[in-house]
Amino acid sequence: MVRIEWPLHVVRRVVAAVVAAAVLAVGGYVAVSWAQRAGERCAAGVVKQGDAGECVGVTDGSYVFSADLKDVEARIKAENDRVAKEAGDSYVSIAYMTTLTLTSRDSNSAESVRHELEGAYLAQYRHNRGDMRAAPPVRLLIANTGTRSARWRHTVDELVADKDADHLVAVTGLGPSTGADLAAIHELSRHQLALVASTMTADDIRNIKNFVRVTPTNTDEAHAAAAFLKAGDTFRTAAIVQDAARGNLYAASLGKAFSAAYPDKRHKLIQPKPTQTFDSSVDSWQTELDLITSNLCVAKPQLIYFAGRGIHLTRFLDALAHRTCDWTGFTVMTGDDTTNLTADSLHEAAKTGVPVLYTGLAHPDMYEKSGKSGPRVVDHTSAAAFGPEGLLAQWFPSDPRDDGQAMMAHDAVLTAAKGASLADRGQKHITGNEVARMFEQMQGNNKVPGASGFLTFGADGSPLRKAVPILKLEQDGTSAFVTVSAAEGAPLPGS
Repeated sequence: MVRIEWPLHVVRRVVAAVVAAAVLAVGGYVAVSWAQRAGERCAAGVVKQGDAGECVGVTDGSYVFSADLKDVEARIKAENDRVAKEAGDSYVSIAYMTTLTLTSRDSNSAESVRHELEGAYLAQYRHNRGDMRAAPPVRLLIANTGTRSARWRHTVDELVADKDADHLVAVTGLGPSTGADLAAIHELSRHQLALVASTMTADDIRNIKNFVRVTPTNTDEAHAAAAFLKAGDTFRTAAIVQDAARGNLYAASLGKAFSAAYPDKRHKLIQPKPTQTFDSSVDSWQTELDLITSNLCVAKPQLIYFAGRGIHLTRFLDALAHRTCDWTGFTVMTGDDTTNLTADSLHEAAKTGVPVLYTGLAHPDMYEKSGKSGPRVVDHTSAAAFGPEGLLAQWFPSDPRDDGQAMMAHDAVLTAAKGASLADRGQKHITGNEVARMFEQMQGNNKVPGASGFLTFGADGSPLRKAVPILKLEQDGTSAFVTVSAAEGAPLPGS
């Protein structure tokens, strides 16, 4: 084999050419990669994902996820800027995370999400420079997980990656009770952040490190509903209509809880099939509801407990309104997801003429009757902020909040802010773990003075003796407050 000797100057030129080519290749790749990322960006911290180019991620209010959120995000941005300017490095951040780019497949509506952000901002304002002013000041971050929380992984990764830079100690909101949102909670918990859910009620979401919720569980709601129904002794027979869609933790736990809470010697579930199921994840779900209505015409229960989402309730009410039998004794009772319906949807539901009662999460009228004939069960100052003369009415005068979503988001952020305040001892930085430890101490004089009820948390993260408002759908589509109930009989008093 002949060995070829290359002159040294040739070797140097070849090596230089190879190195240059490699540098150009890497540089070209980096340039293309940067260009691709820049093309996917909606704003700092927010990127386009999915076939629809949905903008998901985290913002301080600089990026507006939806046109109807412009006003409230502008207020959040202004407050965040003020904190950054005046507090220097001595602040904490609390994120409010949920689906902000909604489609028809989401159970919550644009109205309910807007109200959540309004309530979250109110809590930030009250903590920073309002009637509940305390250290450290709070910056409020807005985190969008995308429709049906399908992009939760990206948003959670963004929160975790900037956790130290943002002084992030807690994530609130956390979306409805779904498998995707539960997965996000576990990941955030793993990264030692404090977590406060504002509207999650499913019983399966509990006993998670650093996690609490300001809502009653579905079991608590069902027991509160049963206690109210049986006290009047009007409804002796009941049937359950339940969504059997896989991953619908809300419907599964609600139906199971009511089937356990309602029957006694005087109150019965229809037989032989007390629970009628449909599956909202398949195309035939509307047909199933029509057929269920026919079955109920034969069984003639006085009460139908609907364990499903509000968007499916409206279709069920329509089926009942067009029933083929002449039985007129139907009354429907359901859970808090009804509050996620738009005003138009509630109006359409009311037009069916079917009487509807439901357990809400909160209602502005709760505080007016609290304490007049017994102990206070909601904080009057907190609740008054949601009344006709309150701060939200001043800031957003054309946006009624009878759905209670603003109150729940307010209480969630207020809980996280109180945790940061209790943990603050003048140290440089507070951690999420330290904030979460304070959830244990929120009792006695340290209860959270929530607009939806006073808050003390049990070992599993659920509130103890949480006030549950019973609401009635009026003929004009508005929600009328009926009374306050609780799973244990009486809500937790303020004093």
